[in-house]
Amino acid sequence: MGKGDPKKPRGKMSSYAFFVQTCREEHKKKHPDASVNFSEFSKKCSERWKTMSAKEKGKFEDMAKADKARYEREMKTYIPPKGETKKKFKDPNAPKRPPSPFFLFCSEYRPKIKGEHPGLSIGDVAKKLGEMWNNTAADDKQPYEKKAAKLKEKYEKDIAAYRAKGKPDAAKKGVVKAEKSKKKKEEEEDEEDEEDEEEEEDEEDEEEEEDDDDE
Repeated sequence: MGKGDPKKPRGKMSSYAFFVQTCREEHKKKHPDASVNFSEFSKKCSERWKTMSAKEKGKFEDMAKADKARYEREMKTYIPPKGETKKKFKDPNAPKRPPSPFFLFCSEYRPKIKGEHPGLSIGDVAKKLGEMWNNTAADDKQPYEKKAAKLKEKYEKDIAAYRAKGKPDAAKKGVVKAEKSKKKKEEEEDEEDEEDEEEEEDEEDEEEEEDDDDE
């Protein structure tokens, strides 16, 4: 990934993600020179997964448990960069950055893809969304572009008003840090979810750029 800390532990994989990875490796061995149609391949994997017995899935579930333990172990010793640590203490009252047209599109279609392909990894969902967006006609993209433009306009007004009021003083920051310290366990879980979302956004953006380059 172009963004983020390269030293950050790799995210944990689900049992289904390990299954798909195994299917890919098997496919590459059998057809080393053949190109893969992502949509058809993921559909076949999903259908095959649904017909598998609990015993057959057990191997992948064990792999997922081991990977989760690895991730949790590595995260305990991981020290994020200064900028990333500082980012976690940002003012919760600050206006949120507006989503891009592509992100609005993803918000609408992500649940549908997850419903059709349960257990699909974040990266594979992002890749699928990128393909769908690049195959969407310009006219069909307009509603998302118009909505994004309105949200951006609102954000610019809100951020200007927010900055005019001034940033929280040091005392307020101290209170925020103290509160966060009290709720450390809960905050760590929230931060992990937020990081997963940011990773997904980054992968979605990269996928969109890759597909644009292919064109």
